[in-house]
Amino acid sequence: MIKILRYGQVPNSEIFARVTPAVDVEAAVSAILTDVRARGDQAVLEYTRKFDAPQLEALPVSPEEIEEAFAQVEPEFLAILEEAAANIRAFHAKQVRTSFVIADKPGIVLGQKITPIEKVGVYVPGGTAAYPSTVLMDTIPAKIAGCGQIVMTTPPGKDGKINPAILAAAKIAGVDQIFKVGGAQAIGALAYGTQTIPKVDKIVGPGNAFVAEAKKQVFGLVSIDMIAGPSEILVIADSKSNPAHVAADMLSQAEHDKLASAVLITDSEALAQAVSDELEKQLPLLPRREIARASIDNGGKIIVTDNLMAGIEIANEIAPEHLELMVDDPFAYLDAVKNAGSIFLGRSCPEALGDYFAGPNHTLPTSGTARFSSPLSVDDFVKKSQFTYYTPEALSKAAEKINRFAGKEGLQAHGRSVMIRQEDKI
Repeated sequence: MIKILRYGQVPNSEIFARVTPAVDVEAAVSAILTDVRARGDQAVLEYTRKFDAPQLEALPVSPEEIEEAFAQVEPEFLAILEEAAANIRAFHAKQVRTSFVIADKPGIVLGQKITPIEKVGVYVPGGTAAYPSTVLMDTIPAKIAGCGQIVMTTPPGKDGKINPAILAAAKIAGVDQIFKVGGAQAIGALAYGTQTIPKVDKIVGPGNAFVAEAKKQVFGLVSIDMIAGPSEILVIADSKSNPAHVAADMLSQAEHDKLASAVLITDSEALAQAVSDELEKQLPLLPRREIARASIDNGGKIIVTDNLMAGIEIANEIAPEHLELMVDDPFAYLDAVKNAGSIFLGRSCPEALGDYFAGPNHTLPTSGTARFSSPLSVDDFVKKSQFTYYTPEALSKAAEKINRFAGKEGLQAHGRSVMIRQEDKI
């Protein structure tokens, strides 16, 4: 049963405690990455046969397999995928940045140039669930940014096939190549390149502890989006909120993972108890009830505060991945929210709306990293280069100032590189 905590009457360590993975995968992941780097396709194929598809013959997904999968998906769901993709494109198109030039001083031109990342790897989880939504969310911003090549990896089923909905989403989103591989071995293949799988410049997408650790270990050789932790939802709700709705929203994240975090903050003791009762009613009805039960029992909590602004302050400290404001006027609280990955406003905006359909990205900072990081966006798929141009006359006007600045730092060669150009004019 979920814990009900009264803020101010229990230690803050209980209020802000997080469930953390107990398994140490660093050494195992390091060994896999080393093997993939050394043996390429052979190692990747062996790991895929060991962990996923024992009879797998080839890593690439063929065009015929994609077309076959597309034909297997019911037309109604294809229409939903297309509409969701259109919403995601419309939202992310607003994020596109443009290059700029400043030329407001004689002889000086300054600017910034935006360049798409050339090759991007998208990791799509498999295993206990399939996520075509991740394909759309992680690929569409890269396409809008203008990335030249998008390579997707995802683990196959035991029959060696990819879930048809994932392949349909990949076709709609515009993925260029797809490979049947998951886990740390997929991250290694994307980071190092193999005989078949291209080396990429950036890897995005969520995964289990092995995937997260692999991304951490290859960071620096390639860029990554983030180190994703277990899923999180924090609901701030007042006494007018429907406890059944609150409980359902909390369970929507609890079913992801036994380590997922579902938290309610409310100023109503009555709502707190009603939501606790609702969780017990709804949990047995879920197909993934064992996962959700472990999540609610281990990481779930209801925090009762004196007022909702105190709840906002707690939420800012927790910095949740998903934050729901189930109040009459959510926009009145929006400016007070400083740390959250994605904010859902009002009583008719369940977090699942953002997971699948609304348009904002669902690849979000977790584990409190919303304090300093942002949702996946078009910005993640571009680089910014600065440029500077000075005429000889413009450099002459700044030369002595630069020389003196360099002298203050004890870097005479820096100053000399400017002043030598002034000597040429004498």
